[in-house]
Amino acid sequence: MDVSIDPAARAAAARRAARPRLEYPPELPVSGARARIAAALADHPVLIVCGDTGSGKTTQLPKICLEAGRGQQGMIGHTQPRRIAARAVAARLAEETGTTLGQQVGYKVRFTDETAEATQVKLMTDGILLAEIRQDPELRAYDTLIIDEAHERSLNIDFLLGYLRGLLPRRPDLRVIITSATIDPESFSRHFGGAPVIEVSGRSYPVTVEYAPPDEETELVEHLVSTACHLAERPLADLGGGSHRDMLVFLPGERLIRDTERALRRDGPPGFEILPLYGRLPGGRQDRVFHPGRSPRIVLATNVAETSLTVPRIRYVIDSGLARVSRYSPRSKIQRLPVEPISQAAADQRKGRCGRLAPGLCVRLYSAEDFAARPAQPDSEILRTNLAAVILQMSSLGLGAPEHFPFLEPPPMATIRDGYQVLEELGALDGERRITDMGRRMARLPLDPRLARPSRKNACRSRRTATSATSSRRPTGTARRTSSLSRWILSPGWPPWCRSRGSTSLASTGCLRPTAATAHGSPRR
Repeated sequence: MDVSIDPAARAAAARRAARPRLEYPPELPVSGARARIAAALADHPVLIVCGDTGSGKTTQLPKICLEAGRGQQGMIGHTQPRRIAARAVAARLAEETGTTLGQQVGYKVRFTDETAEATQVKLMTDGILLAEIRQDPELRAYDTLIIDEAHERSLNIDFLLGYLRGLLPRRPDLRVIITSATIDPESFSRHFGGAPVIEVSGRSYPVTVEYAPPDEETELVEHLVSTACHLAERPLADLGGGSHRDMLVFLPGERLIRDTERALRRDGPPGFEILPLYGRLPGGRQDRVFHPGRSPRIVLATNVAETSLTVPRIRYVIDSGLARVSRYSPRSKIQRLPVEPISQAAADQRKGRCGRLAPGLCVRLYSAEDFAARPAQPDSEILRTNLAAVILQMSSLGLGAPEHFPFLEPPPMATIRDGYQVLEELGALDGERRITDMGRRMARLPLDPRLARPSRKNACRSRRTATSATSSRRPTGTARRTSSLSRWILSPGWPPWCRSRGSTSLASTGCLRPTAATAHGSPRR
């Protein structure tokens, strides 16, 4: 008689059979603290680890967990705030452990799942972990979770921290590590009932900070070009020698990156390769930043390079001190993206992008007085965003009202009331604030509720457009040919990513359904 093996047991056996290489670079401060971290991990369900940027937290903590016996019954989940960071950290960790990316060490981001049955360490965005709660409310797929870059206090991170606080009493075997270079450790410790805090002091190499604010009549791009030319001519002996003088420039958006790129190609230091880096950049162009050639480089980046990512060979950081910040106005009901000065914590994160392989220099394009007047930590996203999406997800998961949820920092009642009002107007909640069928369909889409509500109409319009396009202007005597877009929309077998767990398909919303006329791929006229 055939006896089927439980998939979870089979995966656990595959993980136990894996033997990744565990070596710790002695120059990283975290390597010297691994005994303390492992002992605290065995005795406490939650552990707060903080230390300087460049101390090795992101890459060494998963290996310490593996050495402590974690990653056997379940995976070690390691969250990052951005997709590019999840991919880069997974590749680095696979290289350090001598494994193939996608096997013992894998990653999962939207539309890409590079994991296997034997995966022990899984890098992912915090949004992916939130999406998995829908199918796995107790997160049984994991025996350890590392919440990295917790200082960013994004909506996803705050939601995860509140959810984990309620989950831990039901999962005494689960271990949670919260880490960042610039978090307020005491507030996180209080949130988890006095969780122990381990501080890792020191960094690989020192970083010098200089302040160089522009004159009132000088434009930012012009000042950036001038600063880059000055650093290119500066002797490396001033930083302790070395042969590389690559620069990383932080800018608030893509438009300014393009303007600066054109200006540097025209008036910048000769012989430098100019490379942009931002979230929407195609993966192939992003990878160029992590594989340097012989020429020195100037990398122009948004805040995607502010955390977790280690851009190779960076000796100089030029910090504009600006970033785009999403803010919601309950009065105008508009979500804006203004350019604002960054906090001291974000500035320290940017400073830490150099000094990884040799002593570094960070040039801040603002004054020391300006830096001292800035807030120590950024505003958490839950205080400056529309809460309609949060309320909708909480209602679909049955987590109760947001005013009773254990957020690290409770949102204002005004934004909660506004979120309820938006959802009731969209028909996602009824008059008693209970989720409707329309609300459940909207919750499956990774969109703002105001965009998810009309998605049925737009999707059906796309279907009619594709059908019309494939059935018109057919040359006489030729066979009917259906475009790839039409086949995707009209085929009765939806693409694999639509059917995967944790993904949301248009088919599941009821917007696009194969009909008898399209069952064999022939479009309806």
